[in-house]
Amino acid sequence: MRLLFAGTPQVALPSLERLLASERHDVVAVVTRPDAPAGRGKRLAASPVAELARAAGIETLTPRRPGDPEFVERLTELAPDCCPIVAYGALVPAALLTVPRYGWVNLHFSLLPAWRGAAPVQHAVLHGDDVTGASTFQLEAGMDTGPVFGTVTEPVSATDTSGDLLQRLAVSGAELLEATLDGIEDGTLAPVPQPPDGVSLAPKLAVEDVRVDWTQPAVGVDRLVRAATPAPGAWTTFRGERLKLGPVRRPVAEPLPPGAVRLVDRTTVLVGTATGPVALGEVQPAGKRAMPAADWARGVRLDAEEVLT
Repeated sequence: MRLLFAGTPQVALPSLERLLASERHDVVAVVTRPDAPAGRGKRLAASPVAELARAAGIETLTPRRPGDPEFVERLTELAPDCCPIVAYGALVPAALLTVPRYGWVNLHFSLLPAWRGAAPVQHAVLHGDDVTGASTFQLEAGMDTGPVFGTVTEPVSATDTSGDLLQRLAVSGAELLEATLDGIEDGTLAPVPQPPDGVSLAPKLAVEDVRVDWTQPAVGVDRLVRAATPAPGAWTTFRGERLKLGPVRRPVAEPLPPGAVRLVDRTTVLVGTATGPVALGEVQPAGKRAMPAADWARGVRLDAEEVLT
């Protein structure tokens, strides 16, 4: 099939790489988000998908909005059979959904109808799911509501960050996406409507959503930090300044008051929660590099009354 691939971040690369290597399908163009400020210098940079497409010599389209007349015209000229889409980052107007003969096929990183929305993997970790996965579905006007072609499952370990889990799903999801396109072309695969039960929503986690509340149980603190790793990054405050947190551990230790922070030996910093304490991993003070929590604690000279808030 002739394909126009839509995607933007790193997580879309395994799918694009797999389709570029396919002997059955021809990626005739890629659509991705426009160059955006990146890094400390905030210089404009191309998306990971744009960089890969350009390196492969594939036409790369970067409309401000998918509904821009120039993009609509070019999409029509290209006449793709299907448009696979992975984390593109913008809503496709309803008028464009029927331009390709087989429509738009979205790879979504959850077992639909669970975790519809922008942050399915983060919410799977945050809510303690034991199993999650990826789904391919026919894109329609609703938010992740289209009929499903196929799924792949993935266990969630007790130490997985959202970054760890998404990396695995990007790879297994790419295989699922290619198999879905094969089945569509062969006429052996038809989408099945999503069931009405089991719907859950996964809105984007903003920075203000991932401030740690130390009055919550240790398991909740652990899940929040892992869900927010690597982005947007869980945080707390120390002496009135923001302190970014990496994944924590839940050791067996004597309780501490919520937020109380103690350097208990050369390598261990404990913080109290509503249940048992958690051990900090890496921390990153504002304007500084990430470092082991024990190094940070020695540098700030913790006293016995210090708290994180």
